Amino acid sequence: MPIHFLNTFTCNAHFPKKWKTGLLSLLIESDQGLILVDTGIGTGDYANPTPFTRIFRVITEMPFDEDQAAIRQIERLGYKAEDLKHIALTHMHFDHLSGLADFPHAEIHLARREYDAFMGKRKSFFDLAYDKKYIAHNPNFKLYDDLGEKWFDFDAIRLPFTPEMWLIPLEGHTRGHCGVALKTEKGWRLHCGDAAGDFRKDIPAWAIRLVLGPHEPRLRAFGEAHPEVELTASHMFLDFFND
Repeated sequence: MPIHFLNTFTCNAHFPKKWKTGLLSLLIESDQGLILVDTGIGTGDYANPTPFTRIFRVITEMPFDEDQAAIRQIERLGYKAEDLKHIALTHMHFDHLSGLADFPHAEIHLARREYDAFMGKRKSFFDLAYDKKYIAHNPNFKLYDDLGEKWFDFDAIRLPFTPEMWLIPLEGHTRGHCGVALKTEKGWRLHCGDAAGDFRKDIPAWAIRLVLGPHEPRLRAFGEAHPEVELTASHMFLDFFND
């Protein structure tokens, strides 16, 4: 069950200059076809950037290279857009769902609480990164409620895939944010989305809590207690993609 690590959105800080990151999208070859976890920036945003994307091009350094779009990388791997059957979203901020329209036939899997937050009234600063233009093509959403199941000691929502996959509610960055746990041949991978920073780097705890929410200490402790589980976050530093 190959997993491809795609950088679908390079976004570098003006300060500190050493913070150069890409958005990690997971492309999974499964028995149900290709599954993508988060889309990154889509081709529509390159052709006609939304206001939030234009703001990010000012406040960060973005190469803004359409070759990074998930559809372009999937095509370079020898697949077509129709081969991508499913997309799982950690949350619905612009940089995580901008590419939905590139895969109009895919089913979109996410927590119902996140969808409700996206569709409802804006209640926080981070809600400004929601933009309904990204779903103007009326994608096929599959929404999931928390039914009280567990993955290790985390609340979890089982997804209907083989290999085994779970949504892990990690609210804070958004009201319905989830990580994604994936069974692999070597054990487990927990993709924490925007609930944590790059675990390999020394990022100030106050900055993580301010932007990403309260979960990183628990996630780090979990990773230390369970070395058989590989942890990643959405915005990994660029050297991760070069390994």
